[in-house]
Amino acid sequence: MKLHQLKPAQGATHKDKRLGRGEASGHGGTSTKGNKGQQSRAGYKSKMAHEGGQMPIQRRLPKRGFKNPHRVEYAVFNLGQIEQLQAKYNLQEVSVENLYVNGLIKKTDKVKILGNGGLTTGINFKVDAVSEKAKAAIEAVGGTVEILK
Repeated sequence: MKLHQLKPAQGATHKDKRLGRGEASGHGGTSTKGNKGQQSRAGYKSKMAHEGGQMPIQRRLPKRGFKNPHRVEYAVFNLGQIEQLQAKYNLQEVSVENLYVNGLIKKTDKVKILGNGGLTTGINFKVDAVSEKAKAAIEAVGGTVEILK
């Protein structure tokens, strides 16, 4: 096989006519691009979301609500979940490091414990936040809670 014998696989190419190659192409001087204007020129690239002078959609639609830039998002665990996770992963204490090592949270996540469900064994917690109900339930079964700064 030589270089001049190479050709694309059957069905790989679809273009029949070469545009912008004169009258003989059958597409004339405008090459199917219409008459004049920015889009008929070589090298034309449309800006993303440009609507040709029409009022853009982000200006037509009303702005709604408020996004608090200081909101703190937590990865939330209920006491019922902690009971199951303790059995599954053999956790001695629930800490951000233990949860990350076991693939339950991302490295940058903050952890909050909520009081839904029950806890039967005393276990130590080192987390970023805990609800009052959860704290009372943990201390009732002999566990401790340490809030990380």
